[in-house]
Amino acid sequence: MQQPSIILKDISVKLQGNTLLDGISFSLQSNQHLAIAGASGSGKTTLAKVICSRAFHHGIVEFANKRSINFVEQHYHFKTRSNTQDFYYQQRYNSFDNNDALTIEEELQLVSTDETKIDSLLSELQLEHRRQSPLLHLSSGEHKRFQLIKALLAHTDILILDEPFVGLDITSRKKLNNILSNVAASGTQIICITDINEIPDCITDIAYLEEGKLKQFTTKEVFELSKENLFADYQPVYSFPALTNKEEKQFSNAVRMENVSIAYGEKKVLDNINWTVKQGERWLLRGHNGAGKSTLLSLIYGDNPQAYANSIYLFDKRRGSGESIWDIKKNIGYVSPELQWYFDRNTTVYYAIGSGFYDTIGLFRKLTAEQQNIIEQWLDLLRLSHVTHKPLSTISASEQRLTLLLRALVKDPPLLLLDEPCQGLDEKQTTHFVQLIDDLCIQLNKTLIYISHYDNEIPSCIDKCLNLDLKDDKIDRKFVNTAVNDLVCLN
Repeated sequence: MQQPSIILKDISVKLQGNTLLDGISFSLQSNQHLAIAGASGSGKTTLAKVICSRAFHHGIVEFANKRSINFVEQHYHFKTRSNTQDFYYQQRYNSFDNNDALTIEEELQLVSTDETKIDSLLSELQLEHRRQSPLLHLSSGEHKRFQLIKALLAHTDILILDEPFVGLDITSRKKLNNILSNVAASGTQIICITDINEIPDCITDIAYLEEGKLKQFTTKEVFELSKENLFADYQPVYSFPALTNKEEKQFSNAVRMENVSIAYGEKKVLDNINWTVKQGERWLLRGHNGAGKSTLLSLIYGDNPQAYANSIYLFDKRRGSGESIWDIKKNIGYVSPELQWYFDRNTTVYYAIGSGFYDTIGLFRKLTAEQQNIIEQWLDLLRLSHVTHKPLSTISASEQRLTLLLRALVKDPPLLLLDEPCQGLDEKQTTHFVQLIDDLCIQLNKTLIYISHYDNEIPSCIDKCLNLDLKDDKIDRKFVNTAVNDLVCLN
């Protein structure tokens, strides 16, 4: 009988008096590949960190032989050329500062000297054209692909991946699935934290967690037959708090762009865009990783200084005609992966949400009684009251994302810019949030620009689409305005 290669016995983890894992026990043989699944905050990432000795725990983790382990986190924390991590939010869009990072090629060469393998993986995950790009120039999806390439270059016995598909477009997700199958077939054991609807083909077994306990440990085939019952009792909440925007801003066009182009050195990110978003319209912004979606939003939200070199109108007023950055931001609710990466993780959930009233990263003013009441209502609505006074660093990645979503909504802005807002949320939270956005937009005539690579994350109120399409991995762009329902395959 084959001996287990990994054994966990009665694993428990506590942090600041909270139980994150409670009595986890199971074993894996070397030919078994595991998916760790569960709702947000169920302990998935903590369990993965226990296996690779990155989290203090009670209980025993045993390996049949001394085995090398590579743990790939959701977000790659790279360093500057000065060997520090003092990057700042918006640095990606500032041409004087955005080269203070190694290029993709330089970073990969620190891991491997096998140029043939580097070339193959860059080609397979469609990053060859970005070989000489500084890491800070990459989109969130490109960062994810780079992160995976770096992990695949390092020989390891056990490869642990935390949400590897998050942020990837559909083509990249398919390619990664094939790559993981090949890696598993070559003898590397795969452990993957993932959504139950996106389990890699190579996975053989599922560990499903619920509130820190192991609810199921079974084969993938058995789990697939039973997973429909996991969310059967969930009913999303559709109401929302009383709103504060007593003087609704009047405008005809939320956004108007005339021949807008953005370039960094010789790399052209956006080329000759003409686009108008009228009041009350709801747009889906689509395209492959690196197509320029987040850059386009950065021009609207005021994070990109190149906005002043272009003809851009916000709320019927041209950018650069005397308004301050705060005049722009006060009418826009904004969420993005980058905002989450760079937000002060020592800030509590309550103060992070409260900062949305003033569009700051951190709260530096006293909240009014009305503002405090609105925060509490939003916390109840998205079931975050239990983490109200916890620092962001002590809650799950999905709870951090929900916190920043609330930060975008509390001031009742007329325009919402939501860049992959459901990234990292579990199925219940995604269903809840998408319905909430539908209610806000339809009942209150909100204007919406939305980015997502997943059809189930797109609110039904969206009926227009701007597609930024890469042509043969070059910088040319095609812009198509059409109804979402008419789009067969955009990404």
